[in-house]
Amino acid sequence: MKKVLFLFSDTGGGHRSATEAIVEALELSYPGSFQISQVDVFKEYAPRPLDKTPDLYPEMTKLPLAWEVGYKLTDGQRRARMLQTTFRPAIKRAVARIKQDHPADLYVSVHPLFNAGFIRELGPERPLFMTVVTDMITAHSFWYAPAVDVCIVATEQARQRAIDNGVHPSKVDVIGLPVSQAHTRAPGDRKEYCRLLGYPEDLPVVLLVGGGEGMGPLQLTARALSKLDTPFALAIIAGRNKELLAEMRRKQWGRPVFFYGFEKRMPEMMRAASLLVTKAGPGTISEAMNAHLPTVLYSRLPGQEDGNVDFVVNSGTGYWAPGPERTAAAVHRILSNPSILAGMRQQCALHARPEAATRIAARIASELAGLPD
Repeated sequence: MKKVLFLFSDTGGGHRSATEAIVEALELSYPGSFQISQVDVFKEYAPRPLDKTPDLYPEMTKLPLAWEVGYKLTDGQRRARMLQTTFRPAIKRAVARIKQDHPADLYVSVHPLFNAGFIRELGPERPLFMTVVTDMITAHSFWYAPAVDVCIVATEQARQRAIDNGVHPSKVDVIGLPVSQAHTRAPGDRKEYCRLLGYPEDLPVVLLVGGGEGMGPLQLTARALSKLDTPFALAIIAGRNKELLAEMRRKQWGRPVFFYGFEKRMPEMMRAASLLVTKAGPGTISEAMNAHLPTVLYSRLPGQEDGNVDFVVNSGTGYWAPGPERTAAAVHRILSNPSILAGMRQQCALHARPEAATRIAARIASELAGLPD
């Protein structure tokens, strides 16, 4: 069997979830055809202190101004190349160990830091190398390696950014963002999902999501929403932030409110909800569009998530409303105008790409089919 190695790291939930979505699609479409491995490069192969990067990432993103400055200072083809040269000794050692531990016919990178430097250290007789970019538009230059064999992106704007960073147009394929099969189902009957989850069937449901770590101004946003006189139920997902979850449960809310920690029923919740309120993570945005669920974005990570905001606003699938009061005003406007909500749902259906993971799996199979046995 041909061997496929996925390179990712848990700097944010999107890299792992995109990897798992592609692996799932490969196993469903081509069962038993490939030997598939996954490597968290930072945790398993980076030298100290870089191996702690996934653990430090949530704290790093709590300083958005510093993050934005760092992003802008390092973005750009020349600057990215200089940094990769600086870290070349560490990259070289990591690649040598990965080649020994995980010989592969195809490398699939689902992380911005495992591309140009990795390809160079694999040598002239290297395996095929594919990059799956998980940012929708404003992806960092680290994502783009001119020597890559295939670069898969989510949007036409990301394709142009890849070309601007030196990737030949023939290597760039616009497919979409891969999400799990559970998030690719047709939206279905909302009331059935409400009954399944115990939500009131006669009220809109606003799904408020703080990400896996409960990041962002989640509680302030929830309080602002609870003060609206618009009738709706509120479902709050606080992720792994147990202290925040316990604190919110102790409060009085004055409307039906449902609380959750880290939750695996997001596909069902999105199909029961009328409106999603969330940060501008690309995976969550893509999952919502597949569920035909309009979105209000209340925060974003400067740099790579700026383009996600632009995509949602320009596509008509949602609003950008940072800050609790603006978020609440946007929710009130949407829920008070059924025609606005219906129009946004139509745009979600138009821009959804539920087949993305399956198409990426097909591209992987096609690339491997061209290799000699």
